[in-house]
Amino acid sequence: MQDACAVVTHLAERGLIDQQQAFIRGGSAGGYTTLCALAFEDVFRAGASLYGVSDPVALAKATHKFEGDYLDWLIGDPVKDIERYEARTPLLHADRISVPVIFFQGELDAVVVPEQTRAMLKALQDNGIKAEGHFYPDEHHGFRKAHNQADALEKEWRFYRDVLDQAV
Repeated sequence: MQDACAVVTHLAERGLIDQQQAFIRGGSAGGYTTLCALAFEDVFRAGASLYGVSDPVALAKATHKFEGDYLDWLIGDPVKDIERYEARTPLLHADRISVPVIFFQGELDAVVVPEQTRAMLKALQDNGIKAEGHFYPDEHHGFRKAHNQADALEKEWRFYRDVLDQAV
């Protein structure tokens, strides 16, 4: 997350980009990076989370065995390092997000379960943040179907356009 924020800040300080037009997006762990950047930094105009982790504590308890050790490597042991997990949980810090966010989620996702996305979406909406969620009943973790990929890209593009139009 710090890398993405540093790049945007560096480019903006040199006048190479307009930071007010900088967005962040990512899928899965990249979605987690997106949500962390929006919760813990003030760099981006908006963000898109594609089947992204919003609650690593819940993920550690609910994800399938193949993904379980990934969080240990990223954050630490979910029992021993619970404070670190909580400090790095976007859902617990949703009140710090002040920019629009769009979510895309497969209903059949067994890695990042749809309930995570719904909880994050609701937390943002409850805080008065423009947040929209798009759930695909025939997708798992990562979109494979061309029609869903096209639909998600169209919705994401429209979202960015709308955010920029509101800034004018």
